[in-house]
Amino acid sequence: MGNEFEIKELGNLKYFLGIEAVRSKESTFVSQRKYTLDLLTVTGMLGCHPANTLIEFNCKLRNFDDQVSVDKEQHQRLVDKLIYLSHTRPDISFVVSVVNQFMQAPYEEHMEAIKRILRYLKTTPGKRLFRKTDRKTIEAYTNLDWVGSVINRKPSSGYCTFVWGNLVTWRIKKQSVVVRSNAEAENRAMSLGICEEIWLQKVLFNLHQECETLLMLFCDSKATISIANDLVQHDRTKHVEIDRHFIKERLDS
Repeated sequence: MGNEFEIKELGNLKYFLGIEAVRSKESTFVSQRKYTLDLLTVTGMLGCHPANTLIEFNCKLRNFDDQVSVDKEQHQRLVDKLIYLSHTRPDISFVVSVVNQFMQAPYEEHMEAIKRILRYLKTTPGKRLFRKTDRKTIEAYTNLDWVGSVINRKPSSGYCTFVWGNLVTWRIKKQSVVVRSNAEAENRAMSLGICEEIWLQKVLFNLHQECETLLMLFCDSKATISIANDLVQHDRTKHVEIDRHFIKERLDS
């Protein structure tokens, strides 16, 4: 690379774009402690009362016209900063994805939810990702919040993937359609998880790294696992046949 570009050796990575890296002989830690504390300072929440949870129990955010509106630009700036913070904080990803749904018409209830996230960050400003050396495997875990949205009852799919035993990617995505069963929604979540694994496998191949085992996918729905391994087409699953066959193909490969 030095033959093509001008490169300056700066030593081991310590700080880059708000991300701090600490290395030892056996592992690497990545965090955004300074970024988090700066965010709390800018928002005036550095001295706030900390919260142990990201959101209040059984809190269902919604959008009603009779609510008190808040500054749209301020709301968007805060959500953008939280999205960037979630790049090293998978623990806040789901709740950030929820408040992100109200970017165009935020109300006081939504701003209070953001402040709750900031209060949680006050409790854990330096939470870190840990990198270790482990056996060469790619594993994905999928989960689902079925009909969790009180606005349109669309489910939210989530997955996280581990490469060599290290958490590398995670994502929360609201599905585009309303589904009639938990198994159907889980089926689509599994499909997303497998796609992520295949992509990571190709990245590693380009880096001349190979897995020691087959790709591994974990799901907590017995019905979905049964559908994925079933060769028989049923009326209850024919509307998700593409995802089902895709998952079955990967199980057989």
